[in-house]
Amino acid sequence: MSNPFLAPSALPWGLPDTSRITDEHYLPAFEAGTAEQRAEVAAIVAGEGGPTFDDTVVALERSGATLDRVARLFYTRVSADSSPAVREIEAQVAPMLAAHADAIALDPGLFARIDALHARRHDLGLDAESLRLLERHHRDMVRAGARLGPEEQVRLRELNAELSGLTTRFGAALLAGANAAAVHVTDRDRLGGLSDDAVAAAATAAAERGHDAGWLITLVLPTAQPALAVLTDRSLREELFRASTGRGQGGEHDTRDTVLAIVRLRAERAALLGYPDHASYVIGGAAESSDSGTGVSTAGTAEAAVAMLESLVPAAVANADREAAELAGGVEGDLEPWDRAFEAERVRRERYAVDDAALRPYLELDRVITDGVFRAASGLYGISFTERTDLPAYHPDVRWWEVRDSDGEPLGLFGADLWARPSKRGGAWMNSLVDQSSLLGTRPVVLNTLNLNRPPAGEPALLTLDEVRTLFHEFGHALHGLFSEVEYPTFSGTSVPRDFVEFPSQVNEMWLEDPQVLTSFARHHVTGEPLPAELLAASQAARGYGEGFATTEYLAASLLDQAWHRLSPAEAAGITDVLAFEQQALEAAGIAHPLVPPRYRSTYFNHVFGGSGYAAAYYSYIWAEVLDADTVAWFGEHGGLRRENGDRFRREVLSRGGAVDAMEAYRAFRGRDPEIAPLLARRGLAG
Repeated sequence: MSNPFLAPSALPWGLPDTSRITDEHYLPAFEAGTAEQRAEVAAIVAGEGGPTFDDTVVALERSGATLDRVARLFYTRVSADSSPAVREIEAQVAPMLAAHADAIALDPGLFARIDALHARRHDLGLDAESLRLLERHHRDMVRAGARLGPEEQVRLRELNAELSGLTTRFGAALLAGANAAAVHVTDRDRLGGLSDDAVAAAATAAAERGHDAGWLITLVLPTAQPALAVLTDRSLREELFRASTGRGQGGEHDTRDTVLAIVRLRAERAALLGYPDHASYVIGGAAESSDSGTGVSTAGTAEAAVAMLESLVPAAVANADREAAELAGGVEGDLEPWDRAFEAERVRRERYAVDDAALRPYLELDRVITDGVFRAASGLYGISFTERTDLPAYHPDVRWWEVRDSDGEPLGLFGADLWARPSKRGGAWMNSLVDQSSLLGTRPVVLNTLNLNRPPAGEPALLTLDEVRTLFHEFGHALHGLFSEVEYPTFSGTSVPRDFVEFPSQVNEMWLEDPQVLTSFARHHVTGEPLPAELLAASQAARGYGEGFATTEYLAASLLDQAWHRLSPAEAAGITDVLAFEQQALEAAGIAHPLVPPRYRSTYFNHVFGGSGYAAAYYSYIWAEVLDADTVAWFGEHGGLRRENGDRFRREVLSRGGAVDAMEAYRAFRGRDPEIAPLLARRGLAG
């Protein structure tokens, strides 16, 4: 059989035909795809006469189709359906792709053509998006090292290859370590506090992972495990907490040496490229914003990002201290980190008469999706969803929906892969299997991936409020991809600055508690009765409780990320103990709270040491939340869930991708620069 990746898929929207794809197809397709794109770039460089925008920049946008097809599906498998065979292929492919990217970015002939076009860019008669594309390619090649000397480029290639291998190794170790650290319980009495369906799910997880009996509490990616809020057995809470925070700190899945190697090589690469540290490289500076708004971030500089984080620390820690003092009376002896979530839940029940477990019967998965997530999108944007059970996927858990616009025309394809399994890394994310592009004539195929606990066969999937919020959040990313209306694939969908990409997804969370939406999906899974008004009121009143802890753990992780990535090469070389550096960095930032470990500790911080692309950019979530909170205020001022409001947000923000400057898009929507006051009020940080 010929390799399915070597020609466009015949399925609707170019969906990969996984019914024809086996693991044996990936490596040959990567080899063919890289060779094909190298040949395409060579043809661009060999073009006769002076370069033109079409024969250089547009041709570059068209190149690499085979490589794009195989890479998108393969890395979806890496994150969501890994296996020993997939990990072996990944280990071979990672350095190959790093070398391939360097071969293009550092091609002197290609850069000469783009540099020549860039020098006379304002005389080429380009439209705004095309001008921005030329400036973007020029900026990216310069940042990739196109102006370095030959010897420096040799070392740069070595660094990129080594880093690619190390981040791959970190991700593999993290997945294996998380699976190995799951807590196996053999005494049913120790599971007091877990709901019946959660206990049943734990039994299913134990059986699926080869245990003859008992229950398995699997680990999710953050430090805080959901079960810590409900388990009545304090010793089991401690065991679960230590399993969570100890990931990557010993045994065969230790990640500490990998972390140190990544930090050192990133610092060296930044210096080679002319930056003081990796954070400065990632976030950029004024020199990189001299073109038409093609800066690499909206923060502008690492100093600006850190200053914003540090400005929030005193109030967050003070709030966390007040919350801790309030919780201390509920335990015998000292309050410990594994008590915090449990005691906070107790206070929430007592003060607000709310119990998260009491909400779960009203939050059934399918109803949340169809009558919640989809209903909000239909009300705002007029789009409709039809499930497609006839389309193949890389795993049986994946579901597909055809999405149509308000005029009935096809918009794209949305997929959901929702259940946790040992082959899937922790967390939740959105990725794209096909990007929208008018140039290429492609419509978007986007996928949301979560890690919900699968219920036993025949039982309903009942969610926590946080899990519902995650569904709305990730679908906000999906809408960003589905609504893309750009010419060039470089700018499609979520291809925006890292500290802007979380903005639309965080905005979409607001519809979870919109009365029109909530009353539609929050109904008892047996009786169909709506969520009682008193439960809803209590839940809304309690929402702000615990913001001191939540903000502190987030800021701790963000500042830890910056501490690792603001090291010079000499400073990075001097670090030999990951945990000691982590503690020193948190103390220096004034956020080493004994009860609030960082949301991610260094040894399992996949966002920054794995392949998630948030290295030196984890600050992006709260940076984007400034825009989010200000936008939520705008919707409130303009009547909330109304088509004209959704159409404005879609037109000015969601459809533009990276084709316009991110902050210009925000100003076009909001009518002014963002204000921080709504964020401070939301987080309980206002004076």
